[in-house]
Amino acid sequence: MIKIGLFCIGLDTYWPQFDGLLERLLGYHNEIADRIKNYGVTVVDVGMVDNVEKTNSAALKFKQEDVDIIFLFISTYALSSTVLPVVQKAGKPVVLLNLQPVSAIDYESFNALKDRGKMTGEWLAHCQACSVPEIASVFKRAEIDYHIVTGYLKEESSWENIGDWIEAAKVRYALNNNRVGLIGNHYCGMLDVYTDLTKQSAVFGNHFEIIEVSELKSIRDKITDNKIHEKIDQFYKEFNVSEDCEESELKRAAKTSCALDVLVEEKNLGAIAYYFEGKGDPDYENIVTSIIAGNTLLTANHIPVAGEYEVKNVQAMKIIDIFGHGGSFSEFYLMDFDDDVVLLGHDGPAHFAIAKEKVELVPVPVYHGKPGKGLSIQMSVKHGPVTILSVVEDGNGNISLLVAEGESVVGPVMQIGNTNSRYRFPIGARTFVDNWSKAGPAHHCAIGVGHIASKILKLGELLGIDVNKVC
Repeated sequence: MIKIGLFCIGLDTYWPQFDGLLERLLGYHNEIADRIKNYGVTVVDVGMVDNVEKTNSAALKFKQEDVDIIFLFISTYALSSTVLPVVQKAGKPVVLLNLQPVSAIDYESFNALKDRGKMTGEWLAHCQACSVPEIASVFKRAEIDYHIVTGYLKEESSWENIGDWIEAAKVRYALNNNRVGLIGNHYCGMLDVYTDLTKQSAVFGNHFEIIEVSELKSIRDKITDNKIHEKIDQFYKEFNVSEDCEESELKRAAKTSCALDVLVEEKNLGAIAYYFEGKGDPDYENIVTSIIAGNTLLTANHIPVAGEYEVKNVQAMKIIDIFGHGGSFSEFYLMDFDDDVVLLGHDGPAHFAIAKEKVELVPVPVYHGKPGKGLSIQMSVKHGPVTILSVVEDGNGNISLLVAEGESVVGPVMQIGNTNSRYRFPIGARTFVDNWSKAGPAHHCAIGVGHIASKILKLGELLGIDVNKVC
């Protein structure tokens, strides 16, 4: 569970001048704290920091608790000297909450107070925006990254914005603690998928576990018949198993799936990228031609698997999965200019959470571009809004995110034993393909349901990388 640091700022000079102002502002602060807790996080609340003397203890508390992100509620005007030391010493991303108590002050009631002292106190309870430029100026000059949420306490759009920051912080935390298994080698000649593992770890914070294919084979050799039968039962429960699937193919796939389960548990993996062909060794070819069903079950169980050793794309799949929106492995299949849509798909794995119907397990006579034959996955993405994500590495080694929002739409798809769906984009199919491609991604991408670009943009901010939104 991530930890949210929370504090509010004010000016202690005001409290003896304006009776009840401090208590009122703390009430707003407590309301914010309670709502943040509803997002299923731990809140480290240091309360009101209204003078320089309180800054050290606030920063120390945040450091001791190792908070993941800090929310600063600007309760009224406050000196920037009460903010800078806290944020500097804590060293965590900070979001300024510029939240008024109401959408607009009641001018008639306000002016009816007559007593200018009371009027000033009432104004100070609404002047959150007063400090925003000052704090922003100081942060810029101190080269501190910061973000702002502007609105009012009861405004749902403001809380959606806050919620997006919290969700992005959760994803960043999960990525930092993710272990990605790498099995085999790159698909020879796919220059676009090659990547710098050191840079990937530096940006996303994950660990890469290099795994010999022989480790998977050693595990698979020990799988018992009982485990194979249990896995086949799971196949029939989780998949719509085609009548054309031969018993021998189901057993092959089940045995490999069991081995993957053991490998994931032994290595504590949260994602896998793999590719090998097993040339010259029928045992290894037997594994790789029976791996898709198991990979799909793992992906559906929040352990995304990317084929063709596509490290960048398994990072994208993991991001969408942590956000709770799926994350299927995909690539451009073809364009339908008559309907102005793009078809995307792949031979697996699929993510159950985004499937229109129960995912089919079907036999294919040949794996295109790969050796052998075996079982594959056939499904379409449920109709409605979708988000497409890629992790991009440019010529200078910089990592960024590429995102687009579109819609999975009704229409014919190819029943070729692959995942594929039709997607419409607000900028049109031609412009989308051109703009997406010019951004420099590999030819794979991750697909999730719903529109989550706003969350991905915030994740990019927390990771310190650029996010390019195509549409």
